[in-house]
Amino acid sequence: MAEETQIGPSIRAQLAKASPVIGRFEAMILLGFVTGRSRENLIAHDEDEISEEEIMRFDLLVAMRSAGTPIPYLTGSQEFYGRHFHVTDAVLIPRPDTEVLIEQALLVAAPKARIIDLGTGSGCIAATLALELPGSTVTATDASSDALEIAKGNAEALHAPITFAEGFWWDAVAADAVYDLIVSNPPYIRPDDEHLRNLECEPIGALTDGIDGLECLRTIAAGAMAHLAPGGWILLEHGYDQGDDVRQMLEDAGFAAVRTRKDYGGNDRVTMGRRAD
Repeated sequence: MAEETQIGPSIRAQLAKASPVIGRFEAMILLGFVTGRSRENLIAHDEDEISEEEIMRFDLLVAMRSAGTPIPYLTGSQEFYGRHFHVTDAVLIPRPDTEVLIEQALLVAAPKARIIDLGTGSGCIAATLALELPGSTVTATDASSDALEIAKGNAEALHAPITFAEGFWWDAVAADAVYDLIVSNPPYIRPDDEHLRNLECEPIGALTDGIDGLECLRTIAAGAMAHLAPGGWILLEHGYDQGDDVRQMLEDAGFAAVRTRKDYGGNDRVTMGRRAD
């Protein structure tokens, strides 16, 4: 009978064990998280031994990652626009494509703008705008109390001044509330979209409306004009194949200068419109 191969407690041995399972890059992220070491430290000191407790924690995380749990849910953190946001499975994981919405918002936002982020999730959009546009007033809403707790924690950790409100879309704010900038990354994936199968760890209600992927966008667009100051802008993130539909929504709602911006992959991602003066 062949002898069972023994895996040593060194960093090098642990990475060699995990890399065939989840890849070396992700193995280094998880081992760095467990040990509190940077990637550079892991490489430079790969002969160092780690504790049995760290090995057990690392093995558990590798198994969870192999089963499909996203890295940010394992480490509790995801970078967005140069800042780190705490995430759990109560909120979507912030994605680079949403930074396109931030970039466009910064281009059109008036000084000391009144801003609302509808469906804030982790709070990454609201906190980023609050910090990038000092002097602005930012309100963030979500229908999920669990999501709002995550967003509030991120705002506190980043010292981002934000007012929070719970509720579905426009129901979360007063009927006479007015803003200079409306932004949202609502659920927009169709319930029959094959991509949902790869997102099963994330909250389904933040991914799809369960109808056609456009219902939340319709609700936001339909109510936006009543809450937008003259000269103000609305920016909506949406799916790669929804640009035409969202442009039509905004035009039907009376918005001018309607246009769509592409993400870093060249897909339609953010559609925006302006309320005439």
